[in-house]
Amino acid sequence: MAAAAASLVSYGSDSDSENESKSGTSPEKVDPDALAHLQPLKSGSVTSIAVLNSAPEVAVKEDVMTGVHLDPALKEVTYNPSYETMFAPEFGPANPFRSQQMAAPRNMLSGYAEPAHVNDFMFEQQRRTFSTFGYALDPSVDTSQVSSSSYIGAVEEAEKNKGLMAFETGVKKSEKRKKVKGGDASDIESFLGPWAKYQDERDVAKPSEDEKKELDEILAKRQKRGKNEEEAPAEEKTILHIKDAYDYQGRSYLHVPQDVGINLRSADVPDKCYLPKKQLHVWTGHTKGVSAIRLFPRSGHLLLSCSMDCKIKLWEVYNDRRCARTFIGHSKAVRDVCFNNTGTQFLSAAYDRYLKLWDSETGQCISRFTNRKVPYCVKFNPDEDKQNLFVAGMSDKKIVQWDIRSGEVVQEYDRHLGAVNTITFVDENRRFVSTSDDKSLRVWEWDIPVDFKYIAEPSMHSMPAVTLSPNGKWLACQSMDNQILIFGAQNRFRLNKKKIFKGHMVAGYACQVDFSPDMSYVVSGDADGKLNIWDWKTTKLYHRIKAHDKVCISALWHPHETSKVITCGWDGQIKLWD
Repeated sequence: MAAAAASLVSYGSDSDSENESKSGTSPEKVDPDALAHLQPLKSGSVTSIAVLNSAPEVAVKEDVMTGVHLDPALKEVTYNPSYETMFAPEFGPANPFRSQQMAAPRNMLSGYAEPAHVNDFMFEQQRRTFSTFGYALDPSVDTSQVSSSSYIGAVEEAEKNKGLMAFETGVKKSEKRKKVKGGDASDIESFLGPWAKYQDERDVAKPSEDEKKELDEILAKRQKRGKNEEEAPAEEKTILHIKDAYDYQGRSYLHVPQDVGINLRSADVPDKCYLPKKQLHVWTGHTKGVSAIRLFPRSGHLLLSCSMDCKIKLWEVYNDRRCARTFIGHSKAVRDVCFNNTGTQFLSAAYDRYLKLWDSETGQCISRFTNRKVPYCVKFNPDEDKQNLFVAGMSDKKIVQWDIRSGEVVQEYDRHLGAVNTITFVDENRRFVSTSDDKSLRVWEWDIPVDFKYIAEPSMHSMPAVTLSPNGKWLACQSMDNQILIFGAQNRFRLNKKKIFKGHMVAGYACQVDFSPDMSYVVSGDADGKLNIWDWKTTKLYHRIKAHDKVCISALWHPHETSKVITCGWDGQIKLWD
């Protein structure tokens, strides 16, 4: 019976095969063992068998095309999925909040932008018109036949404005104001040019006779003052404040005192310096902010100060600490001063565009120098055989070298790209370093107008105050990013990245830096009027003193004292700390 069933299954009739071939389906093969349990069915004299279909369910074409998501945990796939379906990212249940707008395709952040050929100007015009007046032309309507239905938005406003666009709301050509008689270019004889008045333009109100007289007087004074400033420098004079210019031995105040407890004539420096703690003295006399202070060469027994009140004053550092002499000769604020090697003469640079050479003892102005530009800094050449030469950093980006004897410019160093702020002599006075508003540092050989070293980094800021260390090895530069940078001053002029002094606020102010004589400390003022003292070795901020009410623009450590520091500020005071 089983054999008969197997033969029935394996070998069908010819008619069955023909039917199957016509229908395009293949005969199903069934395992005979699987049919062993089936009971034959008798229908008359013919015996038939029930056939079991054990083929797996195959996905329809539509499921494959639409990319039904595959469960990652599925072990068996009953159809050939596409690449996108196989590698589609896993996702959770359907988002119930997903709207049709979210499901729509997007080619930009805000949605789907259809390609359109619109002139940029037309688009901007319609956009501005809509944002200003609330209406714009409907892009789906033919603009050749404009009517009320051609607008979208505030249609009533469009009809009111007669459809004017944002760039067309000015006066129409036909509505232009008419010029006065003779204002038409066609009438050449009476044509008054493009600046002729309009018919509806009123005359400007004129001052009365009294007001006119007053205005004329003011203008005359201004012109006179301007001529005086341009033609001639301010008149120089001096005031001696002490009773006797000379003592019983015929010595002036320039003579180095012997009774102050230390030898000021000696070149020796203190072995050990200490932090100043208290205020010792205040020099008052300047009516405006003090710009710079300089100690007398070698001895430091006198102090020279220049101020924004156009005056220069010479003060005693020891004994009575009096104001010895006032030098008056500039018409504008004095920016910088500089002694020569002996201290018998000094130079002053002011915003009146003049550099003046003064006698320290008599107060006489010896000579004047100008190139019609503002000098920002001035320095004598420290060499003994070049005391007749000095250099000045100017506002026109040049460093100008003058000869005192002839009063003429003998050299120009023109390489900077901004106003020159400082000049500092290094390497036994054979070279000098200049800094500028162009945020660079340049090194020059004396009398050679081409810089042989140029230092400029993208991270560098302007450095409007530079000081050479007592041992001549380092340059301390006050940087406008609230740091004091240290550059080597001997060979490579490299930035010493281990020596950066921070913690003070100086951005915008040229606060002068100084060293203690034994190189233990670095001192500087700041924008808050504080005196800051750092340790040289560790670069730590050791001490901070509230020195001035306004900007503390300069701090000097006395070269012969262990702890005496002199500060000056924009409050017009000069203070001594110990």
